[in-house]
Amino acid sequence: MRDKFLTWGLVLVLATTVIAVLIKAHYWIPITLAAIYILGIFNATQTKHAILRNFPVLGLFRYMLEGISPEIQQYFIERETDGKPFPRNQRSAAYRRAKNISDTVAFGTQLEINNRKYEGIKHSIYAKTPSHELPRTTIGGPDCLQPYNASLFNISAMSFGALSDRAHISLNRGAKKGQFYHNTGEGGISPYHMEGGDLCWQIGTGYFGCRDDEGKFNPELFTKYATMDNVKMIEIKLSQGAKPGHGGVLPGVKNTPEIAAIRHVKPGITVLSPPGHSAFSTAAGLLQFVKQLRDLSGGKPVGFKLCIGDTKEFEEICAQMNVLKIYPDFITVDGAEGGTGAAPPEFSDGVGMPLEPALIFVNSTLKNFNVRDKVKIIASGKVLTSLDILRAIAMGADTCNNARGFMFALGCIQALQCNSNTCPTGVATQNKMLIKGLDVTDKAERVYHFHKNTLHTCNELIAAAGRTSYDQVDASMFMRGDEFEHLADTYFPDVLGNVRKR
Repeated sequence: MRDKFLTWGLVLVLATTVIAVLIKAHYWIPITLAAIYILGIFNATQTKHAILRNFPVLGLFRYMLEGISPEIQQYFIERETDGKPFPRNQRSAAYRRAKNISDTVAFGTQLEINNRKYEGIKHSIYAKTPSHELPRTTIGGPDCLQPYNASLFNISAMSFGALSDRAHISLNRGAKKGQFYHNTGEGGISPYHMEGGDLCWQIGTGYFGCRDDEGKFNPELFTKYATMDNVKMIEIKLSQGAKPGHGGVLPGVKNTPEIAAIRHVKPGITVLSPPGHSAFSTAAGLLQFVKQLRDLSGGKPVGFKLCIGDTKEFEEICAQMNVLKIYPDFITVDGAEGGTGAAPPEFSDGVGMPLEPALIFVNSTLKNFNVRDKVKIIASGKVLTSLDILRAIAMGADTCNNARGFMFALGCIQALQCNSNTCPTGVATQNKMLIKGLDVTDKAERVYHFHKNTLHTCNELIAAAGRTSYDQVDASMFMRGDEFEHLADTYFPDVLGNVRKR
């Protein structure tokens, strides 16, 4: 194809040029063809792309179609129940709740409910009237001097840098109006977190916002921010579901001078958080760091976030709680399915424990070590819908965090461009032109309504199950499709029962 293009392309350019000169018109045709031919020569002689080298010009269409393949898939191919990581029906529900319009659907479910993957709630014929009061829980153990009354549903960790300034302003204003907390992410406290909403300040391995020149923890800087009124809790990030055991990544293109000043790093460079903490390296060290942060903050709730990996390490932490008599006020359990952060695919797809078994393990382990009454559990990892929230509570959570649902409330269309600085909705980018499309006043209201309407549906679900309190939510409320399959196997005769191995 390359040789044919170079030969016949030259003939076509020369022929159209001669014709244009003879008729003294339409010079644009040979000029356009000549430009295409020059582009083709460049394609044929470059060495980086074999497709372009073998198919000059035509090969460009392959890359163009590849670039818009997510949009083609989303708009023309996927069904209501398709789409990853969130199907269209879940995204649509989040959008409608954020816009405060009807979230009802017509003509019945589109899910395949007669299989083992189905999961639903056992409703009661003695259903209750749903409560209008949104659920809350108090976070703060025996050594906490400033307990925090948290909403059941809150904004999970997303840094300024990962998200735009307008996105964080909208989130914080929505959190203020809805009286729920906004986790800062590990990137530090920015001016855009300071719109009056409650904050959970996350301290990651890079200690952004409270680090010295060598990247070590700085107690003085920590105290300066931790004692601010709107900082209600402090969360030590050990690992996250998107990439457990791997440090966070801020691409250089997103590391603006403003972000660098907030994080105390050099601007314009890709910032890699260390995979582990320098302030401690043992279970005892972690708990002593918890105590140090609690003392420095004036007794505010301090906990840690992790994705479960080696279960023995978590058991060791629980054992050290009883030895040292130091108890975190909360533990945020992030499932391997979580992840707004950019991560290598092997980490996203193959490292860490999913949320459900992790919650069950953490809850039962805390009980086994007799410390469950001192520590609250926060669930994080694709906890998007009201059903997800109740499932997490049934598995042992006291409250829940969510990131991507609140991104949908901001207008995220799941374009899967969070790590490229090209987010088309202005949510996950530092591109000023794209950010201008995000209207803070409108999006703050959507954040507020998404939170409120999601929890209202939670109230309706527990009322439908005949429960009157979230304390009554447990695994007995749920039914699963594997029960149906077992019932079918029991009911229908085994027509191959007489088959014997030879």
